[in-house]
Amino acid sequence: MAFLDELRHAFAVEPAGSVEPTESQRVLIDRLCQEIARRGLTTPAIVYLEMSRPLGFVTAQAIHFFSPIISLFTDQQGHRKFAEFLEHRGAIDYLLDRLEALDRDDSPR
Repeated sequence: MAFLDELRHAFAVEPAGSVEPTESQRVLIDRLCQEIARRGLTTPAIVYLEMSRPLGFVTAQAIHFFSPIISLFTDQQGHRKFAEFLEHRGAIDYLLDRLEALDRDDSPR
């Protein structure tokens, strides 16, 4: 019976839905989204995220793979936390929601 339990969990996939980032991930994501909004790149970022939605996990693995090179230019903990966040199925949705919220707040009334 233990083998069947292990086999059942071997292919388990996290249910789709919203993901709650940790506090350190939230700070990092907010900083990233605010920088995107400040530069006026919210719409291209949203289009890119929607197109690359199926590749979120693969992107996280690529960040892990290239971390020795990335760490030369950026904060080592920052890109690791971002990659860990992207491994969750709802990460792209969270990023999209955050970008849209910042865009709504910055839009002229």
